Amino acid sequence: MKKVLLALTAVAAMTGSASAADLAARPYVKAPMAAPVANWTGFYIFGGAGGGIWDADSHTNFVGVPVTIDQRVGGDGWFGTVGAGYDWQFSGTWVAGVFADGQFGSLRGSLNDEFAALTGRIKMQDAWAAGVRLGYLVAPNVLSYVNAGYSGSHWSGTGLTNLAGTASGFHTDSFNRNGWFVGGGVENNLNIFGISAPGWFMKTEYRAAYYDRKDIAVRTDVGNVATTDSISFKPWVQTISTSLVYRFNWTGPVVAKY
Repeated sequence: MKKVLLALTAVAAMTGSASAADLAARPYVKAPMAAPVANWTGFYIFGGAGGGIWDADSHTNFVGVPVTIDQRVGGDGWFGTVGAGYDWQFSGTWVAGVFADGQFGSLRGSLNDEFAALTGRIKMQDAWAAGVRLGYLVAPNVLSYVNAGYSGSHWSGTGLTNLAGTASGFHTDSFNRNGWFVGGGVENNLNIFGISAPGWFMKTEYRAAYYDRKDIAVRTDVGNVATTDSISFKPWVQTISTSLVYRFNWTGPVVAKY
């Protein structure tokens, strides 16, 4: 009987030891990783193309006095654009930045001296802008934003013709106008289209620029002498463009580790 009790005690002891060993040998589980977070902070450059239209309130002055009522003239055309900027990402999903860019092309339209019944073709040849933007990340690699700032523009001169379409002997000189702009757009990483291109983005942007009024002197072709007529011109330019953007800091998602 004693031998049986000793045998049962030994079996129970070995079973308890095995159970304790099983409890101690838990498998190793790696700590979970945080979800990837895109980093929008850094410098970028961009270049692209677009189209635009302009309208202008215009009337004719005689010795500086308006002699016609404001009428709307306008034009349209295409342009290229280049620029650079810097963004800061904050509060997780917000992005603020500064930028500057230039537009180069030809937005061509009409200019009229209604008092002398003369007309010509004028065009905005280039423009530049410097401003700020504020955006919200609708996805880690998609930014929706608005922007605003200061803008300047350069407009060509034109030879004026009469109603028969022949040269009148008068022209206007080129001039510059300054003003301000507002706009907005969407910028997204090219990976959204299944393209593996770290650092490369695409943005599409609308912009409306409002420029100061200019009284454009009508001048003679011989001697470039100003006449008694001038043409009041207050332009408003709307553009839409698509650009490729390269972000120098973008090397893929940043993964936070525990």
